[in-house]
Amino acid sequence: MRCPFCGHEDTQVKDSRPAEDGGAIRRRRSCPACGNRFTTFERVQLRELIVIKTDGRRVPFDRDKLARSVRVALRKRPFEEERIERIVTGIQRRLEVEADSEVTSRRVGEVVMETLRDVDEVAYVRFASVYRNFREAKDFRAFLGKIEGS
Repeated sequence: MRCPFCGHEDTQVKDSRPAEDGGAIRRRRSCPACGNRFTTFERVQLRELIVIKTDGRRVPFDRDKLARSVRVALRKRPFEEERIERIVTGIQRRLEVEADSEVTSRRVGEVVMETLRDVDEVAYVRFASVYRNFREAKDFRAFLGKIEGS
């Protein structure tokens, strides 16, 4: 593992522990060249996913982008970072299991919305407002009416 501070090629693992309910391994590392310490996470990846955007472009699945979106939706909600990571991991696993190797951006959004609906209604509405591109208050009212009607 390359040191993120100085770029040295060979870092040492000082400590390893399970993380995210066993879905990842957290490693504390140290760089012998500069002496800095940092943490890495290893996760199982079932397959490489390609996301097909609405304009037809194909881009590699970006877990960090997914995690940022979920964090924004859950901002100021009572969720610890570890729980957010479990939510993101669950979404990623679901996509990896459902898709062969390609998944549409629309499907990614739908899976995120389905997950957030079960986890936190406020986060669900926040994500939906961006994903569905709400422009006016009436868009929120119509969406909330659908939620209350179901």
